[in-house]
Amino acid sequence: MLIKDFKRDFYDNLQRQRVLVLVAFDVDALCACKVLQYLFHCDQVVYTVVPVDGLQGLEQAYLENAEGIRHVVLINCGAMVDIVELLQPEEHVRFYICDSHRPVDIHNFYNAIQVKLLMREDELSAIPSYDEVFRDDDEDSNHSGDESDDPDSGYKKKRFDDESILRRQERRRWNEERVRILFDYSKFTSYGTSVALVMFESAWKLSKDTNSLLWLAIVGVTDQYVHFKTPRDKYMEDVIALQSHVSRHNQRGSDGESLLSINCSRISFEEELHLNLFRHWTLFDSICHSMPIACKLRLWTLKGQKRLHEFLAEMGLPIAQCKQQFSAMDMALKSEVKSRMQQYMNKYGLENQDIVLPSFTMQFGYRNLLCATDYVLACAATLESMDSSKLQTDNFLLASDILQRSNPEKTDAALEAAKVQQRSLMSQVQSSLDMHQIISAGPFLYVFVQEGTADSRFFSQPLSLIRLARFTLQAHCSVTRNKKAQSLPLVLGAPLSLEEGTCLVIGIPPLDTDDERKNFFGKAFEQAAESTNMTVKCNGFDSFIIEMRVEDRSKFFDALISILQ
Repeated sequence: MLIKDFKRDFYDNLQRQRVLVLVAFDVDALCACKVLQYLFHCDQVVYTVVPVDGLQGLEQAYLENAEGIRHVVLINCGAMVDIVELLQPEEHVRFYICDSHRPVDIHNFYNAIQVKLLMREDELSAIPSYDEVFRDDDEDSNHSGDESDDPDSGYKKKRFDDESILRRQERRRWNEERVRILFDYSKFTSYGTSVALVMFESAWKLSKDTNSLLWLAIVGVTDQYVHFKTPRDKYMEDVIALQSHVSRHNQRGSDGESLLSINCSRISFEEELHLNLFRHWTLFDSICHSMPIACKLRLWTLKGQKRLHEFLAEMGLPIAQCKQQFSAMDMALKSEVKSRMQQYMNKYGLENQDIVLPSFTMQFGYRNLLCATDYVLACAATLESMDSSKLQTDNFLLASDILQRSNPEKTDAALEAAKVQQRSLMSQVQSSLDMHQIISAGPFLYVFVQEGTADSRFFSQPLSLIRLARFTLQAHCSVTRNKKAQSLPLVLGAPLSLEEGTCLVIGIPPLDTDDERKNFFGKAFEQAAESTNMTVKCNGFDSFIIEMRVEDRSKFFDALISILQ
């Protein structure tokens, strides 16, 4: 059931109760969790937070922590499955689902007692009506009618009831129509509004919003854009909504100066350079590892590197300045980088959206200026850390500390880890292109990260795998002569466990559907597995990422080709 009043239907119910909060392993979910924790601290609500990395982890976390729990909050997990069927809770347990994954399972939507949805109502308009998918009458028996003795034959003769036959035929037609409706409803997966933004707006309605909570909402919205979950138009809508809150919390005087103390966190809206981590890197490296410019200039090639040198020279940026830390560059050059890039971008086939991104920056004191994209990449690198000495829970807590800005050293270490990830992405894309590993299978493109590749370990995690798949597809479309490439989706595989012989497979939609960002691979993977009787795992909360055995890969792809043709 959809919650209409956040305070009455959700927040008031949790007062003086112990609450279990299950949080998915992504940046948006982490930000939403931080907002909810702040609200709980304000009203002294007792709670337990448990991070979960998939459906199996969700079941395990609930079983281990369900004792004495009456209220469970699920953040970015649980919406796409029948949560009551999955967890088999006691009747008194209530689930509150704040999840951006779509489509929402119909059982969650129509369960008026145990399941409450914290979502925007306008994003659930496509759900089928109750009468189309549920039927209250009992199934008719196969045979019905009167039985009478036949005095001539000496045995009983059954007369079929014509009305019963008609009812069974109508029931069969209704079931067929129900299957069609549910297939049409669930064939595409997509994402709704950031859960961090939903939580922040709820805090605002409770008059408990702060500048720090606003920053968490900004990071959550940016995370959706960085990981290609929402199109640019949706991102801009959310940015415009956030901008009014930024103006309210960061008021400026008549001279344009902020009225906040220098020791307070200050958020500013501006057109940021669309370059990854450029404030904490060299300008040259940042350009080379930023997908839009790297793909347009083909910076993995010698010719592309030459064009970049020409671009920098024409802008009047000395290469020696560009290859030192951005913070150490000449102040006059730093202040003019954006305007100079916009001045000469058309000559090099670049567009304004390749150069700038409307976004926000946050500054605490005189130092530590960070943009929202930097925070997203730093937190994502921390959540998917390859440090084998740390548990996933440790990574979750460390990412939480980074969002709290309590330890600049941890933030700096996370930014360095993010740079390592960016280098690995670029290196893998270059390798795939140089070795011509991206192959057309007819209805889609596919490529596999080779086992034993130096950086393959990074791509056993979903967030890195999503960014790699998108970077690979965009880079391929920029170099290929195949005019149909823009309309072809990509399937990418990466090794998961060499000991168990398993791999991760992800499918992403083609570039020419960027305005919608709807993904059909979840249903396609499911049908391919059913047609081959293969065992594949969709343990994560994104159905377009599955786990399978390497030896079954060719058979699975043959089935996938036949389904998508």
